[in-house]
Amino acid sequence: MPDFWPSCGFRLLARGGDGRLTVTDAFLRSFLARPELAPIPESCVAELALHDALSATPRRPVRDDELAAIADADAAENYRVFLRFRDRLASAASLEAAYLGLFRGEGVDVPPLFVHQLTQVLLRHVLGDAAEPLEARAAEMLFRPQKIAVLEDGAVMAADDATVELHSSTGGFGSLGELLRNQNVPTRSIDLDVLSRENAASYWDRDERFDMSVMLNRGRPPLDALCRVLERWVAHFLGVRVRITPERRIDDDKWVWHVGLDAEASAILNDLYNRVEVDEQRMARLLCLFRLDFEDAADMRPAIAGRPVYLAMAMDAQQRLKLKPQNLLLNLPLTRTQ
Repeated sequence: MPDFWPSCGFRLLARGGDGRLTVTDAFLRSFLARPELAPIPESCVAELALHDALSATPRRPVRDDELAAIADADAAENYRVFLRFRDRLASAASLEAAYLGLFRGEGVDVPPLFVHQLTQVLLRHVLGDAAEPLEARAAEMLFRPQKIAVLEDGAVMAADDATVELHSSTGGFGSLGELLRNQNVPTRSIDLDVLSRENAASYWDRDERFDMSVMLNRGRPPLDALCRVLERWVAHFLGVRVRITPERRIDDDKWVWHVGLDAEASAILNDLYNRVEVDEQRMARLLCLFRLDFEDAADMRPAIAGRPVYLAMAMDAQQRLKLKPQNLLLNLPLTRTQ
């Protein structure tokens, strides 16, 4: 199997004895090559000096006057954001601890692109070197927003939102772009772009192109692959074993706990749980329901031990799916605080 997602920086990290990832200077240095921080011809002397100094010693303290000396205010602010992020990573016991720390307290104080990169790196670690192509593609949904199309035959298709937007803006519509722009395109016209068990191996040749769509209907392999990825995500971070299965509906008089995998799904589940009427338009945004069961009921809060946890994911009004995998780590009814 190829070393998929090589540009995410996974190989720049070290693995601790506990299986967690350790931040290295090489990993911190890689952020300085990003477009937001890499020097450009217009960069002033102070900016170039700071970039060189951090490249040599990524953990070095940076004084306020060094930032104030940068002529471009936007560039100076980019460095402030990076340094705040760097300090979070460097001070944490592991990359996993740093990731969870981003979502605790008063809110996330780093740009989404940093959060998405950490999510990708951690998923690369969780999937390991024996990942299935469908699992890797399903994992993309946890760090890259998806554009959703619901076809007349009921097929629910997901494609990378940025890729679809690129195709649309350039006018270079492939069959995938046409599908998502024109909801009635026949399924057969996108066969080459839909990842399935039959063409799964082709994913490794295009793992960083993010240009393969998947079908999210219940009973289809990509949805099952997503369940397996989420199970491993929970096991790695929380040390508990769970089983996640797609559900058609929540038909449970003793419904006690739920977790939305995105903001839209959280709002819908909250309203359904509280018996607030949800109109047809919002309900139509609900893409998938899942049931999560703990393999060991002792891992759950005693008052609800043995009861299922219901999950859901939903698209927003613009037909985008923006999953938040951290929700599954922070909101499960555990007996202990992680």
